[in-house]
Amino acid sequence: METIQGVWTYYAQNTEYVWVEFYRHFLMSAYGVLFAAIVAIPLGIFIARFSKLSQWVISLVNIIQTIPSLAMLAVLMLVMGLGANTVVFALFLYSLLPILKNTYTGIKNVDHALLESGRAMGMTKFQILRMLELPLALSVIMAGLRTALVIAIGITTMGTFIGAGGLGDIIVRGTNATNGTVIILAGALPTALMAVIADIVMGWFERVLSPMKNKSKSKTLAPVTDIA
Repeated sequence: METIQGVWTYYAQNTEYVWVEFYRHFLMSAYGVLFAAIVAIPLGIFIARFSKLSQWVISLVNIIQTIPSLAMLAVLMLVMGLGANTVVFALFLYSLLPILKNTYTGIKNVDHALLESGRAMGMTKFQILRMLELPLALSVIMAGLRTALVIAIGITTMGTFIGAGGLGDIIVRGTNATNGTVIILAGALPTALMAVIADIVMGWFERVLSPMKNKSKSKTLAPVTDIA
């Protein structure tokens, strides 16, 4: 109970500082995932078209994923220096795999009968992609973004070791303080809360964009006609 009171006291005394670090932490995570999505979604669509390349590309991205986050930040720091940009680039690299694999899987799992119907109607490849493949694969792609964002929020905590700031700064202050449990919790709790909120919000988008949900909704709203 004393620990909880201590955490609330810390927040009351350092509200602005905690909020600034929370906001900075989220921005680094979001930018890393956003830049990864800009690259990984088109690349996932491309390798879905050319399946022979998919194994090579996914294997290469898998190798990036196996590098420990602290080692990745240390290597990038030597090239890019200290600061938030280095963390964002590291998050970009770590976010590629879930987004790329989900985009590839989503596009490949689109019903071929629907694609053939589109071609039979005279739709171009771009129209098929825009009107059939992407809408049907969108919920799967969102699941990849959801995974990437939650992972990124956790990895961003390591950015404190290269001067990027974020909630990791508060956690490290606690580890360096005598009886710093309260300070550690003051940094860890917002980090966990951010990850949970991000997971819930992205999960909601995933369900909303699910083609099965939209299909069932359209059936429910369909008008009933009197055949008699």
